[in-house]
Amino acid sequence: MQNINVCLSCDDNYSKYAGVLVASALSNSNPDDYINFYILDGNISEENKQKILAMQKTAHCNIKFVKVDESKFDLYKQIITHSYITLPTYFRLKIAELLPDIERVIYLDCDMVIEDSLSELYNTDLGNNIIAGVLDARVHHKRKWRKTNYINAGMILFDLNKIRKENIEDKFFEYTKAHIHNIQAGDQDIINFVLKDRIKILDGLWNVQVSSFASRTNFTNHPKIIHYISCDKPWIFGSGTYFKEKYFKYLQQTPWALNESEKEYWYKENKKVSRLNFWKRRPYCIVHPKYWYAFFRQFAKN
Repeated sequence: MQNINVCLSCDDNYSKYAGVLVASALSNSNPDDYINFYILDGNISEENKQKILAMQKTAHCNIKFVKVDESKFDLYKQIITHSYITLPTYFRLKIAELLPDIERVIYLDCDMVIEDSLSELYNTDLGNNIIAGVLDARVHHKRKWRKTNYINAGMILFDLNKIRKENIEDKFFEYTKAHIHNIQAGDQDIINFVLKDRIKILDGLWNVQVSSFASRTNFTNHPKIIHYISCDKPWIFGSGTYFKEKYFKYLQQTPWALNESEKEYWYKENKKVSRLNFWKRRPYCIVHPKYWYAFFRQFAKN
């Protein structure tokens, strides 16, 4: 049996999406995978905890909620950045302390779905590196970023033993104190700039960052992990995000599954509004090289 440790962090608002991620990971696990889910608890309601725990009955897994003392994150509360970055995002900066008996763990954001077994990712040889991840979308889309190894923090493989041995969490804290007014992307900046020389870059399939049809870090038809990075999440009615059907597929494997009337609304009506919104926002997309490039990569190269 292959034990795989996975860590999520969420508050009550994101508990359903955490459930979808759990369902997707279990749906695509190998027969000999046993997944230990550690959910850093940002005040999740008891009702939603029970819904997530109910999924333990469906596969080889264990789900544990880890209570977090939010007073330990007072410094991080002072960071002024994007409004969608909430306090639970910073919990991963103390992941080694919060999971004291764990040697390595895959951290995953809740706005993701898993499309392959996590076994290969979990067993990645880190060498002298402390973490591993996939290059951030900005590295792909902005020339000034292309020579960096700046990763997207939505998926990180952590060597927690090295973090403890080298007092990395203290370094996260000190970096934040020194640069608190210059941090633009929350904990993602902190992790990248502190560990910049100790990051292993992984195949982009392990964190395909996607918003629209043409805005993706990889145009594969076979992503291993899909990350819905824009504010236009798949659970927003009329969303134009790509691969959103994957979200609804795994939603149906959770206690939040849609009933028949909800399916009519979210499948048929949602699709109509999504298409209408797309043409409203991008009426001239057919003449834009970016969309033809995406079309070629999607249908001709895959």
